[in-house]
Amino acid sequence: MILSRREALCGAGMAIATPYIAKAAVQVSPYTHRRYSTRAVDLVRGAIVIDMLAPIKIDFNPEFYARRLSDQDAADFRASGITAIHHSIGIDGPEARDQALTFFAAWGNYVARNSHVFTGVDKVADILQAKRDGRCAVIMGLQNADHFRDASDVKAFFQLGQRCAQLTYNEQNRIGSGSTERVDGGVSDFGVEIIKAMNAVGMLIDVSHSGDRTTLDAIALSPKPIAITHSNCRALIDHPRMKTDEAIKALSAKGGVMGTTGVRMFVSKTDPTTIVNIVDHIDHVVKLVGIEHVGIGTDSDLNGYDDASPETNKMLRGAYKGSYAFRDKIDVDGFDHPLKMYDLTEELIRRNYSDANIRAVLGGNFQRLLTATWGG
Repeated sequence: MILSRREALCGAGMAIATPYIAKAAVQVSPYTHRRYSTRAVDLVRGAIVIDMLAPIKIDFNPEFYARRLSDQDAADFRASGITAIHHSIGIDGPEARDQALTFFAAWGNYVARNSHVFTGVDKVADILQAKRDGRCAVIMGLQNADHFRDASDVKAFFQLGQRCAQLTYNEQNRIGSGSTERVDGGVSDFGVEIIKAMNAVGMLIDVSHSGDRTTLDAIALSPKPIAITHSNCRALIDHPRMKTDEAIKALSAKGGVMGTTGVRMFVSKTDPTTIVNIVDHIDHVVKLVGIEHVGIGTDSDLNGYDDASPETNKMLRGAYKGSYAFRDKIDVDGFDHPLKMYDLTEELIRRNYSDANIRAVLGGNFQRLLTATWGG
């Protein structure tokens, strides 16, 4: 049961309470010496944990998804406690449709080839079954909608397995404006038709990278709740990719959910940048609109960006405008390993969040939103 907003505020550290003392007692993976409190382990293992932006691997070499998952990576996914990930990348430009078709063919095949670890997702029932089977459900999506040539394409890609689409990436497209555009004209007439089509088939609308006006327009135009799968609060860090309090309030008023991300320059402008800073953003959303509207969207794979090859790291940094303000590290300290959901849970416990509210943040809120969008 999810508590009321008033109860949630107390759980977020608004009331005086006995300080939490961690009792690390349980080792959850034989591959690491990390140990966690019994309460944290029970919460992660018992919860539906949904990471609403988590590519399977930050590796864009076609040879990667042409092979079988390594034994180490398989063990890491099993130990992570994560029930479902939203596997999504950015696409854009005149080749967007071909990029999208290649993405769904390659990664759909990869999920099928590694069915001992992964399972595809049609409805929320598939996520629940994955939990029972000890596998990780893979939600297929894209961080742009440039591949939709017209509204009929939405249904076509839904039939290919796409369950979530970000309306825009950082730049302007035919639907609306991205977060790093100088001028945001809002959702276009074409965008209105795409939003209608997405609602009709049950594809989740995401505005994580959209500009401020486009974000507000999309929330207002969609009769169904939508998502900000991976962003943070501009009230805490002034960055164009962050969401304003106005947007967070509008999202929550329609029943939407915002996933908090762990990308370093989206979390804090100064070092050290740790899980404590990530949970500051969770606290802000809770105090602003209530516990029911916040979740997790790490925006990284299990190990993070800083473990990627130098070539991949250079390519990623070169693909964004200067306003992204990359720092030496991209990952948040302590949130860059396969067991990070346990560390996040420990910090929520330290802040006196109740078990029910921790389960809501870990995945319960996104489970509710996905059920409303796709069906059970």
